[in-house]
Amino acid sequence: MGRTKVVVIGAGPAGLTVANLLHRAGIDCLVLERETREFIEQRARAGFIEEWAVRELERHGLADGLLRRAPTQGSFEFRVDGVRHQFDYAELTGHRHFVYPQQELVKDLLTGYPGPIQFSVEDIRLHDLATSPSVTYAGQRVDCDFVAGCDGARGICQSYVPATITRHDYGIGWLALLAEAPPSARSVVFGIHPLGFAGHMARTPSVTRYYLQCSPGDTADDWPDDRVWTQLRTRLAVPGEPIIDGPLIEKRVLPMHNYVLDRMSAGRLHLAGEAAHLVAPIAAKGMNLAIHDALLLTRGIAAWYDGDPSTLDGYSAACLGRVWQYQEFSLWLSDLFHGSRDPFTHQLIQARLRRLLNSRKAAESFAEIYIGQHADF
Repeated sequence: MGRTKVVVIGAGPAGLTVANLLHRAGIDCLVLERETREFIEQRARAGFIEEWAVRELERHGLADGLLRRAPTQGSFEFRVDGVRHQFDYAELTGHRHFVYPQQELVKDLLTGYPGPIQFSVEDIRLHDLATSPSVTYAGQRVDCDFVAGCDGARGICQSYVPATITRHDYGIGWLALLAEAPPSARSVVFGIHPLGFAGHMARTPSVTRYYLQCSPGDTADDWPDDRVWTQLRTRLAVPGEPIIDGPLIEKRVLPMHNYVLDRMSAGRLHLAGEAAHLVAPIAAKGMNLAIHDALLLTRGIAAWYDGDPSTLDGYSAACLGRVWQYQEFSLWLSDLFHGSRDPFTHQLIQARLRRLLNSRKAAESFAEIYIGQHADF
């Protein structure tokens, strides 16, 4: 049996940000992760980090590798009917995205965390969360003051919070692809096409992320490489911008759905990241919300040890305001990306784009939430 102040369950962006911030605040913690270190260091997921999140990580000394290696992007383009429509949100907001694959941030946070962490941990159980929390696993028990549940949508922590879960299913899938190929455009590309959405996002100078809208019941086997590249060229086609192909090193179908718990805390357990809410990758908000939760949670825990419980008491409400803002934006963007089903809806999308591209006020409103400009810190 041992004791620590906080047990952090999950070593993704949320859990590792919590652990590093707690360590810097002088608060002891133990990190437990069910996967191997090799697995989480190679798990390719999100790649766009909003500037407010980068600046917060920088302020806490957690962004050295990111600032050294991550390129930035301040614009994207819509492609519709073979026409490019550039949207410069950096000019509108003064803020940019940092392009940094999630696994690279995870590696940085692991390297920077000097505290105890255990991988391949099985059979985790939580006890006495209302009064004197403890965590048991593999025949061991650790007493603590708090548990930070950062173990994602498939973890165990969510089941300990008696919350109402609201869900939304978009009724589509996205075929997520990683290609060993240089980017085919200078920025993110959103292709709006009657055959379905297509997305292009640079990850590194030699690796590109692509997405293709597909049926939710599809599997990777339904999408042989030739079909993938044919559809990408068709849905992203504009004159003079060929799609550069290469070996596909990842191919998986993502169901497009969201959920949100109406509370993120139960006693001394506090959830962060996808343990509490999932937003489909339509607007690239997931990792940013995980970092936002982690910053608020560690601020609340630190305040509790300083004798102020009110910040931690308000943790759920502080997080969920931003979560719902991003959920609404994701749904709005989905209607734009996926609505081109027939000539009528295709013309509606064209009307939306004209308003967005021709009205500075409309563009500024869109850009502000696209970049997540106003973080509440």
